[in-house]
Amino acid sequence: MDKTKRIYKKLVRDKIPEIIKNNRESFETRILDDEEFEVELKKKLVEEAKEVGLAINEELLEELADVLELVKSIADFKNITFLQIEERRKEKLEKRGGFKKKLFLEWTN
Repeated sequence: MDKTKRIYKKLVRDKIPEIIKNNRESFETRILDDEEFEVELKKKLVEEAKEVGLAINEELLEELADVLELVKSIADFKNITFLQIEERRKEKLEKRGGFKKKLFLEWTN
């Protein structure tokens, strides 16, 4: 087993330390304060959204699930219900439409 220390410096899911421990690896974690946590949640959302962009076939489902988990986690942290998000989504859909028409805006003036 490679004993090289790998530096991550990123937010991880709650069960990751348990998984690392079960693999008989050493690790160090810390609890983020609220300000750090909000920043790291948003960074993680961007990271996962980029992975959606790169995903192919069955990977897409995994990455979309990660994005949804982060959306829910950010909403929960900010005391926003998923119902509120869904209501706002529907309002925007009504006012601006969705993406079903596959429209790509080339230019305007």
